[in-house]
Formats: sequence, structure tokens, C-alpha cells
Amino acid sequence: MFSNYLIGLREGLEASLVVCILIAYLVKTGRRQALRPVWAGIGLAVGIAMGFGCVLEFGSQELTFQAQEGLGGSLSIVAVGLVTWMVFWMRRTARHLKAELHGKLDQALAMGTGALVVTAFLAVGREGLETALFVWASVHAASDGTPRPLIGVALGLATAVLLGRLFYRGTLRIDLSKFFTWTGAMLVVVAAGVLAYGFHDLQEAGVLPGLTHLAFDISSTVPPDSWYGTLLKGVLNFQPDPTVLQVTVWLLYLVPTFTLFFAPVGFASGKGKVTVADEQGSQPSQASQA
Repeated sequence: MFSNYLIGLREGLEASLVVCILIAYLVKTGRRQALRPVWAGIGLAVGIAMGFGCVLEFGSQELTFQAQEGLGGSLSIVAVGLVTWMVFWMRRTARHLKAELHGKLDQALAMGTGALVVTAFLAVGREGLETALFVWASVHAASDGTPRPLIGVALGLATAVLLGRLFYRGTLRIDLSKFFTWTGAMLVVVAAGVLAYGFHDLQEAGVLPGLTHLAFDISSTVPPDSWYGTLLKGVLNFQPDPTVLQVTVWLLYLVPTFTLFFAPVGFASGKGKVTVADEQGSQPSQASQA
């Protein structure tokens, strides 16, 4: 449940920051008439993301077991690739996010209402589709017949919306550089587990060999149905009897990704505290330094 809460919080907060920047810029520049098409684009993006998630969930239930495992494994690999790209992209470009969104919004304002809807849709839609795919893959990997994974996602998204509102009102400051660094690191660990489980799905589908070649089996020490086995499964997608291929994939992803992720990217210390109220002229803006 914690890993899914982290996904909802991390992805939801990115989307919330995008929305806050767009809305605050329009309010600051006296263009409140443009708020309605922007909200329409945001609503459309959320609706499509939710629809995409429903298609993944209910569409896969009509497939055979082998097809379900093959689809689940393939989409898990795609989801991990997208999330890994997103984590690195946010760490590199967060400082320039505000300026980039302002530029796109100015262009859209010059082009008319339709362009505003499209701009807001694209700004939020990418986050929404990535979130839907990764949440589906993570829930699929951690599925134990309970609604806990989805509850975790919902709580994470609710927290992200609350934080976004506090940012907009200027009542909360947070070092976003550190926040995205540490949540990104935790998300990389979650992604490693999802990736390993995705390869296990492909083994169960018969696409990859080695399903019976176990790296180790500590099921007697860490029973999957125990409270600590469930905790490890929910947080790290831990499996007490992984195959050799799963362990190999997990290590080959986690070690180099961690090494690259913590390599210096030029963030200056002490410049990540942001409040979106800065957009409205109350203080010098620092959002581009997040």
C-alpha cells in the first residue's frame, strides 16, 4: 500500500504543481477569462487518464491467463521505462518548468480558446497517462485480492491535491528539490520491483524461460501471507521465491539507475523552497529553481 501511496503522491504532486503554475499565472496577469478553458483541458486530461486505467483493468480480464501475463509483463516494462524517464526528467528540468509552462501558455492565449484547452490537456495529460499505467502495473504486481493498493493510490492523490492547494494559497513551503530527489529514489526501488515482476509475468506466459529456476526460496522464513511478508510485498514488491532472471533484472536496473540518479545535476543547495503564491507577485518567484 505504501508504494502505491508514493506513486499517487509523487505523480499527483507533479500534476498539481503544473496546475498551480498555470492558474496562478493567469490570475497574476489578469486573464481570469482563460481559466474556464484551462480547467476544461485539465478535466479532459483527468478523464482520459481514468478511462485509460479502466481499459487496462477491465480489458485485460477478457484475455486468457497466458495473454494476461504477457500483457501485464509487457506493460510493466513500458511503465518502468516511462517512470524512470519521468524521474530523471523532473530532476533535470524542474528548475525551468515554470518558464516553459509560461511560454506555452502565452502562445496558447494568442491562438485562442481551443489552444488553451489543448495546452492544459497536454500539460496534465502526460502525467495522468504515466500515472495510470504505472499504477496499473504496480497494482498488478502487488495484487493480493484486496483493495489496499487502490486505496493507497487514492490517498496519495488526495494528499497531492491538498499540498497543491496549500502551495497555491502560499501557506506551505517545501524544498521541492529534496522532495523530488528522495521520492524519486524510492520510486526507483518500487520500479525495480515492478520490472522484476513484469519479467516474472513473461516467464509465466511462456515468453521467457527459467520459471522453475529459483534464485532462492525463503517462503518458510518470510511467508507471503504473514504481516511482514505482506508489508515487504506492498512496499518493495518483494517476493520470497524469485527466479534467477528476476533477481538479475532487479540488480541490473537498480544499481546503475541509482548510480546515475544520485550523480550531480547542478542543483544549488537551499534554492528549492517554493510557494506558488510567488506567481501572484507577493514575493520574488523561485519556482523555476525547484
